[in-house]
Amino acid sequence: MTDVKEEKQTAPAVPEIVRKRKRIWPVVPILIGALLIVILTYTLPPFRNYQLATVGAYFTVTAGLTVLTGLNGQLSLGHGALMATGAYTFALSQNKWLNAPVSFVAAILVTTLAGVVIGLAAARLRGPYLAGLTLAVAVVVPSVTSTFDETFNSDMGLSVALDPPPGTIPMERWQAWLCWAGALVTALLLATLVRGRFGRDLRAVRDDETAARLAGVNIARTQVLAFVVSAACAGLAGALFAVLAQSVSPGAFPLTLSLFLVMAIVIGGLGRLVGALLGAVLLVALPTLAQQAGERSGSQHLEGNLALVVFGVVLVVVMLAAPGGLASIRFTTIFRRNR
Repeated sequence: MTDVKEEKQTAPAVPEIVRKRKRIWPVVPILIGALLIVILTYTLPPFRNYQLATVGAYFTVTAGLTVLTGLNGQLSLGHGALMATGAYTFALSQNKWLNAPVSFVAAILVTTLAGVVIGLAAARLRGPYLAGLTLAVAVVVPSVTSTFDETFNSDMGLSVALDPPPGTIPMERWQAWLCWAGALVTALLLATLVRGRFGRDLRAVRDDETAARLAGVNIARTQVLAFVVSAACAGLAGALFAVLAQSVSPGAFPLTLSLFLVMAIVIGGLGRLVGALLGAVLLVALPTLAQQAGERSGSQHLEGNLALVVFGVVLVVVMLAAPGGLASIRFTTIFRRNR
């Protein structure tokens, strides 16, 4: 009897250890990633640091988009417009107050409010109707800058007033640190969210709305929250792009940007932060390669459209070879097949 009592008393200790490990594990990759970024920024030349910063800004938005589309099943073709909202809010706030932390918060809050409005409408729509709504947002938002040209300076855009980097830190290195600080904090928060009840609700709604409703999940609230979280990430990414370019204009956030974002998370692997990171790398690497190929060919028309063609080809190849995206590829399995 005493042995049985001791087993009952010691049994809960194992789940407690597992819970602690689950709480700790997202922090370790983030810290390793931060250390790696710092090392890279001291070893790479300025232009590569700028590209590294661009990857971090893209990772911020693709991480939120893969949660919305991969875990909740809502297809958004308007995240480029949400990025534009964050970028313009950051520019207006920064030009007025010249306070970067306040401008970042303002960009996130305004884009979050936009996400609430779009999410409330999107919660009533499914399939192509949802895609059509977000596509309309991507088309309408750039036209707003032309309508209110006194505020947004129409197609010319706005310059962004920024304080110089502290000390003697080069601008490109400082931009990389800012972008990856935002990206890693975003990844940490999203990893924590999706491993909790919120993540379980997202997957339940994606897999079967009827079963999720019977299980007590509020379908509309879950979908709106997913859109709000994703919109906040897009707003932060837009602000980071404003820091990178030191200006904002409608041409920086075309409709093709929203398409590229969707293709990036599909190629990288839907519903996985690692896939979002791989997609962000491709968003920087593939257009650069396409631009170099277009310059070598000497055709300006080819140079302008080659990036979309390259993305399409890569998407088809990856879907045939690895339907789950690049993040689903297990190299151990490949090595075993080659033996």
